[in-house]
Amino acid sequence: NIKKGRVILLHDNVPSYTAKLVKETIEAFSWEILSHAAYSPDLAPSDYYLFASMGHALAEQRFTSYENVRKWLDDWFASKEQQFFWRGIHKLSDRWEKCIASDGQYF
Repeated sequence: NIKKGRVILLHDNVPSYTAKLVKETIEAFSWEILSHAAYSPDLAPSDYYLFASMGHALAEQRFTSYENVRKWLDDWFASKEQQFFWRGIHKLSDRWEKCIASDGQYF
């Protein structure tokens, strides 16, 4: 289980993570690094939370112009309370545990 209050860095091999200063900081704070594939839809909040919710709202929509799409998106984002986005990010630790339990298999 992932312990609350402990920093686990989701490492995606971005060059900044390999910089000497970053490596030293990670080591100094004893942060754990959770490695995963460069792209994992099971761990991307935009995929498992944001786009899923947006997809439900878009199900019956038909757009005739780019401006209509843009307005719909602006209105949709404005309609969401701050808690909506907070919940999506905070579900990440549960997703990590599911990924670990599935031994790297998509679920």
